[in-house]
Amino acid sequence: MSVRILVIEDDSSLLDLLREELEVEGYEVVTAQRADEGIRLCHDGIPDLVVSDLRLPDSDGMAVLRETQTLSQPPLFVLITAFGTVDQAVDALKAGADEFLTKPLSMDHLLLMIRRLLEQRALRREVDAYRSSGDVAGFHGIIGGSAPMHRLYDQIRQVATGAMPVLVLGESGVGKELVARAIHAESPRAEQPFVAVNCAGIPADLMESEFFGHARGAFTGADRARTGLFGQADGGTLLLDEIAEMPLALQAKLLRALQEGTIRPVGSDTEQSVDVRVIAATHQNLQARVASGDFREDLYYRLEALALDVPPLRERSDDIERLAMFFLEASLRRSERGDLRFDDAALACLRAYDYPGNIRELANVVERAVTFCNGERILPEHLPPRVREASGAAQSPPEPAGGADGDGLLALGEPLPTLETLQERYVEHVLAQVEGNKRQAARILGVNRRTLYRWLSEDDEDSA
Repeated sequence: MSVRILVIEDDSSLLDLLREELEVEGYEVVTAQRADEGIRLCHDGIPDLVVSDLRLPDSDGMAVLRETQTLSQPPLFVLITAFGTVDQAVDALKAGADEFLTKPLSMDHLLLMIRRLLEQRALRREVDAYRSSGDVAGFHGIIGGSAPMHRLYDQIRQVATGAMPVLVLGESGVGKELVARAIHAESPRAEQPFVAVNCAGIPADLMESEFFGHARGAFTGADRARTGLFGQADGGTLLLDEIAEMPLALQAKLLRALQEGTIRPVGSDTEQSVDVRVIAATHQNLQARVASGDFREDLYYRLEALALDVPPLRERSDDIERLAMFFLEASLRRSERGDLRFDDAALACLRAYDYPGNIRELANVVERAVTFCNGERILPEHLPPRVREASGAAQSPPEPAGGADGDGLLALGEPLPTLETLQERYVEHVLAQVEGNKRQAARILGVNRRTLYRWLSEDDEDSA
């Protein structure tokens, strides 16, 4: 199923740019320029994600955010503003926003962030579906029966009984949060809270308050005391994902909390005792971060005493087919489609690919295959070219018009074209070669995307 994104922005030029960029990425996009119109569109059909300006002509993005939180399945929500403050970010995150960005926007950053939010939500839903499916072969939501995974399960059971911090290492997309949840589920704290936070997703100015809470009046806007993440996880487990992104100043306070079992909320004169088991996770090389001075050595050695390495998917290839079947069933449930199976040739392609994006990438590959398959079997042609190429199943691209030696820009007997005409033809040729991906086309052409959009807009006006 396509992902539906609602963009609410009163700047027409920015709205058009956002719509076109998102559509190039394959998203279904609906737009609005007012808050009331955006709210109506949310009620007409709940989007998967909303990108909204904070300041709108008739109201503001916070009003839209609050309205979406009343829906049966609140969408992911990204607020953008040209006048961002710490207080606004705090209010937005408290109200349920997933991200708070300031203008001028980096389009690449925005697209990566949207992709990450959607992937995280998809994985959470797939895990929930897996758990409800009654598949007893899984291990606390982790799918895998290969030898590397059984070794990991044994390690999880061993570290789960203790109280020391645990460091979960592994490439992006391997399922480090699932490992952390499994440790919690196997531990004596299983009935207590499990709280997860992505350190890369919290503004540096807000981190201390988010982690340790704050007293009333601690800073502007703190009209009441707030319990931080450590307080919320008291008695249970706190997952600090992307621990390498934590600022050095906060690392020192985290180390004290681990050593002393106490925290001090921002603006408070007294310390509070907490009983929290910390699990840290990262895809980065912490030893290299220590060497560069970006990560405290004492904190590193405090964490790495109990370190687990989650194997990448390429090292557990025996699990690829089983994972693919799981993601297929999950996708069929979401799309309410009938029976659909992998052709043997498609399975061979899946098994041959290395998956630099690991399980998350495999999930996306399967979702794409379901989207493009109109028959009863998923064939190699429904898989991305990079996956087909891994097994040699990719077909050679057709030669461009005009012969094998050229790029189709000139034809024999044709009058010599103008430079402008050559440019138009070459732009069309590049876009055809990259299947309409304007970001990739701009890189090949050596121009920024705004220039490419301007060229295409001029072409449309000339043709009109």
